[in-house]
Amino acid sequence: MQWNEIWSEAVNYLTHINAWELIGLITGILAVIFLIRQQMLTWPFGIAYVLVSFVVFWEARLYGDFLLHVVFLVLNIYGWVHWVKGAGKEELPVTQLNVTQAVRTLALTGILIFLFAKFLIYIPSIFEGVDPPSLPYWDSTTSMLSVTGIWLQARKKIDNWYYWFVVDVLATGIYFYKELYFYAVLYLLYIGMAVAGYLAWKKSLKTN
Repeated sequence: MQWNEIWSEAVNYLTHINAWELIGLITGILAVIFLIRQQMLTWPFGIAYVLVSFVVFWEARLYGDFLLHVVFLVLNIYGWVHWVKGAGKEELPVTQLNVTQAVRTLALTGILIFLFAKFLIYIPSIFEGVDPPSLPYWDSTTSMLSVTGIWLQARKKIDNWYYWFVVDVLATGIYFYKELYFYAVLYLLYIGMAVAGYLAWKKSLKTN
């Protein structure tokens, strides 16, 4: 498919988007905007985005993304509580992983990517009637990078933006391939927002 055809279909898809997907688009973008600004509203909007996403990923057989959003729901609640506790004393500061922590985090994420991909492949043998997963290794990569990203986000580590940038680039390609144009466009926007978020948090890090 040519890029002009992809763009045409994406525009057509967005012009006929249903109410739930529109809510997902709006809440997803607002969650990142509030995250860039380090505002507490990022968490309730993040939770709303997660709830809208469940059905889409199940129907697309992206089981990794479906399970990922279950984890997202838990971590969004955790991040909300953690930020509130920090705000109860003073604003939770932006910090950064040291080299050892960064290497360990990356290594653990790599191991989880491999293990989760194997799990996705075996899902049809575990649950009768479930179709084989689509793009299990790519699905696992974006899933586990996202888990690490949101965990670092909840801890207010600037390193979360490195993970989100990679996730956004990979997810944009995957969702275009799967013809989930709503999510492809959303994650394409997220690429620029990840860069903006990193730059904004970097200023806060220097101040701290």
